[in-house]
Amino acid sequence: MKIWIKNPLAVLGDNCAGGILVENDQITATYGSGETPKDMTGIEVFDASEHVLLPGLINTHHHFYQTLTRACPPALNKPLFPWLQSLYPIWAGLSEEMIALSSQLALAELLLSGCTTAADHHYLFPGPLEEAIDIQVEAARSMGIRAMLTRGSMSLGEDQGGLPPPSTVQSEEAILNDSERLINRYHERGNGAMVQIALAPCSPFSVSTQLMKDSAKLAKDLNVRLHTHLAETHDETAFCEKMFSLRPLDYLESVGWLGDQTWLAHGIHFDDNEIKRLGEAGVGICHCPSSNMVLSSGICRTLELQEAGSPVGLGVDGSASNDGSNLIQEVRQALLLGRLRYEATEMTHQKAFEFATKGSAQCLGRDDIGQITVGKQADLALFKLDEPRFSGAGDPLAALLLCGAHQADHVMVGGKWRVSDGAVIGLDMEALMAEHSHIAKKLIS
Repeated sequence: MKIWIKNPLAVLGDNCAGGILVENDQITATYGSGETPKDMTGIEVFDASEHVLLPGLINTHHHFYQTLTRACPPALNKPLFPWLQSLYPIWAGLSEEMIALSSQLALAELLLSGCTTAADHHYLFPGPLEEAIDIQVEAARSMGIRAMLTRGSMSLGEDQGGLPPPSTVQSEEAILNDSERLINRYHERGNGAMVQIALAPCSPFSVSTQLMKDSAKLAKDLNVRLHTHLAETHDETAFCEKMFSLRPLDYLESVGWLGDQTWLAHGIHFDDNEIKRLGEAGVGICHCPSSNMVLSSGICRTLELQEAGSPVGLGVDGSASNDGSNLIQEVRQALLLGRLRYEATEMTHQKAFEFATKGSAQCLGRDDIGQITVGKQADLALFKLDEPRFSGAGDPLAALLLCGAHQADHVMVGGKWRVSDGAVIGLDMEALMAEHSHIAKKLIS
């Protein structure tokens, strides 16, 4: 299969004004202005003259199940710790059907926003939910989207000094056994991998020190990545100082996590020396601007982290603290929030796009996605500027963010169209929304 995506209105890539050639799952050629394929035999043409062409956006932190508790009344207007304590008892009622529907809805939202790779952090396994990650794998495969599914965990309940209620935690033996099972069963390696598994103890306030150490060893032995929440709030810093007599980053280093196999969600409250250490170790940071704003957590020091050597990616975070799964709007939020900390000449629209593409790919340890260049996977998002919000716009790339794009027209993953004319191919969205809404009401009732 060959597709020439011809003459895009604008493209986030070099020497691509004439378009790109996709063969099977890869980009095999790029064309400058006026250039065309030499031999058109067997080539399908997609006229992109009304489309802005981006590398598929990459979401490096999410909680799919939280689509069931958006704008949840008990959790409104609260910072992180009280917010979690309001929601943990609700989430303890999750069922397999809820995981399936919430994952499908989140992935559909992401695809429609131009996302082609999604990392999810699922750490709740109450009662019947032992195969929650297996359900997510099936959902991702059915949607045709790439997924980095992190086997999260909580082992430190309130009765042991942690934050979550005892009904939501698991034994460390069960966590590690299931982690190994999932890696052996689902983790794909090499270019073009569609499903990957990482290990992701939830946070310093919900897992034991021993589990952090054992997870690091298992990840090293099986060559997979590590992920957790860190330095999200001042409350977390106070918890670590009280519980471990260490700041969050010192704690992370003490358990063997300070290396380039690790990427962290949020990473807000690091001082100058800690940023230097993170950069030297190559630890990735997933910036979650909307969630950080909703929970009044603070502003990540993205540009200092990048300059120090840390890959900086982007994540929508959970739909109970965003409260959506729209990645192109998250790119806009990263741009706008960044300008409260940095000069407009520093936090440019190009920099915001970089977080969601190349930077996110680096966080996930991948060099085959996140860029429109020859040899990369054909993961692409195409947006039209045909809504009133774009009328009069000059620079098409800048307009996607400044004018507030919210939905892709076409999305391709590995050379296959997954969104066409603004709809997820093969998905009855109305039926999914009806089922999802019904079961969300059941969960919070």
